[in-house]
Amino acid sequence: MFEQLTAMPKYEEYKDSGVEWLGEIPEHWNIRKLGFLGEFSASGIDKYIKLNESKVKIINFTDVYGNMNRIIDSSFNFMEVTTPEFNRIRNIVKKGDLIFLPSSETYEDLGLSALVNEDLDNTSYSYHVIRFRFQCEIAHSFRKYLTNNSFVLNQFSRAGKGTTRKIIGRNVFKNILVLIPLLHEQTSIAAFLDRKTAQIDQAVAIKEKQIVLLKERKQILIKNAVIRGLNSDVPMRDSGVDWIGDIPVHWEVTRLKFIFSETNERTKTGKEILFSLRMEQGLVPHDEVSDKHIADENLVDYKIVRPSQMVMNRMRAAIGIFGLANHYGLVSPDYAVFNMECSVFPDYFLRLFKTALIGEQFRLNSKGLGTGSSGFMRLYTENFGDIKVPLPSREEQAAIITYIETESIKINQAISLQQQQIDKLKEYKATLINSAVTGKIRVPELVDSLVA
Repeated sequence: MFEQLTAMPKYEEYKDSGVEWLGEIPEHWNIRKLGFLGEFSASGIDKYIKLNESKVKIINFTDVYGNMNRIIDSSFNFMEVTTPEFNRIRNIVKKGDLIFLPSSETYEDLGLSALVNEDLDNTSYSYHVIRFRFQCEIAHSFRKYLTNNSFVLNQFSRAGKGTTRKIIGRNVFKNILVLIPLLHEQTSIAAFLDRKTAQIDQAVAIKEKQIVLLKERKQILIKNAVIRGLNSDVPMRDSGVDWIGDIPVHWEVTRLKFIFSETNERTKTGKEILFSLRMEQGLVPHDEVSDKHIADENLVDYKIVRPSQMVMNRMRAAIGIFGLANHYGLVSPDYAVFNMECSVFPDYFLRLFKTALIGEQFRLNSKGLGTGSSGFMRLYTENFGDIKVPLPSREEQAAIITYIETESIKINQAISLQQQQIDKLKEYKATLINSAVTGKIRVPELVDSLVA
């Protein structure tokens, strides 16, 4: 893949760019400050609606951040807000404008931009982004590549200031250096990159779909194992519970309250290790997943958790936020901590609790306002305990977990391989763009045009 770049033709003559970390550029290319190419402006438009102001649609932070195509067009579902009429008129975007991110949570995302690819009806931009309007001739198709490359984005990263939120000022934007090929070269480079990046994006999309299918296969495997068992030849019977359906004839059905009992042990000192509960990792030390340190005195009366206990996030049980404790420590007082009967193989129920089937039962049995994911719905212990579940023997529970773990390793390896290939494709895409826009390669279309 990367060998193809090495084999591509180069320009006949190069010159020192004057920028140490850029190196040489084609002899006839120029370096300019971005401020010399056009004008930056901010709209000041916030996300509110006032009756005495004019309606306008706005391009927001999220329309630029994560925009892999670096294109904004009428297919976007823009937010509609209001602003004074004079401000609406002054800040309407036009085809060819670039919309930049002046702030972000990471330095790497500072200065990302997207090209307004068509004239949009009554559309402006929010105060979270800034607009750049070209005042010199730069090929429309090349504009999205002009700044979305490592040469430019590295400059933005270096200039960023801040801790929680990184910010770059207007003067930084004006002084950012960009590379300017000849106009016909800009068109050739853009056409080449459009075609090549579309091919790469398509390959990435195929592999991402394969990952989704592998994850679905894994979830189906887990669901079938914890509900139906491992032996397809075993006679089945109706469990008598709609969400469970048929189960092996020798399995039991029980309510959770008969095998799970809540414990409510509290710390008096707060000196124990605090654990946070995460979807994938389970219980992990709080300091490993958060920069916010909590003093011992603020942890007094938190719940104590001991090895082999099950912890449930009451508000997020419906999406499978459960964990098994491997160490002594503390958890949030809003969590539920359970001891389990000897008939329970803990990992079996941890797997069961993370399936969508029982997740729906957790949601239906939660109490409160809103929805289980965004409101104040809680799965209280008495409601949790009333839910019926399948109960294989402890030995069969253990065998099911061994099977799930063995098969999951295979599927996870397949997912990892696909992800590695995706990462390589994305790396190649970035390298291809950087090589083309910095003149390290001469695109084939340009070679053909020069020969002709």
